[in-house]
Amino acid sequence: MNKQELENRLIDFASSIIRLTITFEKNYAGNHLLGQIIRSSTSPALNYGEAQSAESKKDFIHKMGICLKELRKLLFVLK
Repeated sequence: MNKQELENRLIDFASSIIRLTITFEKNYAGNHLLGQIIRSSTSPALNYGEAQSAESKKDFIHKMGICLKELRKLLFVLK
């Protein structure tokens, strides 16, 4: 997978999750989880973009680690 394919997949994933959240119940708990889900699903695409302009290999690895952290957080919330 090349850089553009990964970027496209992350963007498609974020938009799919946003469409999914439209079906959630609108109440205090639902709104709280919706916010977390939307932040965690959009963050990897944004952080991947940041990683592309990393100042060093170490910085790139750090920013990609943030992407992974957000995806793990999302997995936990969706379980």
